[in-house]
Amino acid sequence: MKKRVTGIGGLFFKTKDPKASKAWYKKHLGFNTDDYGCTFWWKDKDGKDCSTQWSPFTDDTKYFEPSKKAFMFNYRVENLEELLASLKKEGVTIVGDMEVYDYGKFGWILDNDGNKIELWEPIDSAFM
Repeated sequence: MKKRVTGIGGLFFKTKDPKASKAWYKKHLGFNTDDYGCTFWWKDKDGKDCSTQWSPFTDDTKYFEPSKKAFMFNYRVENLEELLASLKKEGVTIVGDMEVYDYGKFGWILDNDGNKIELWEPIDSAFM
């Protein structure tokens, strides 16, 4: 079987005050925060540069819908187009259409509990 998920791409959660959350994590845990949260850089087993994003969202964000949960995981994947086609054949609910940006491709699915999962085929060099 081909690789599907290769790592955690991001941790996203709802909060009443994203600015306060970013400030708290910066002050108390040393997060290097910016407008989007904090990017953690690491190397994979082959020495390739990779990142994981930590981002607080406002309580009223619609980004996690149709899930009603206060969090969303983002998983790094290889070959998103092929993976979405395979998942669809397996009966997994696909949410919306794949989106392409200069830093990667994104797709969304629902897990067995209705949690929205973001799948990301990154271009890590776009951040360097």
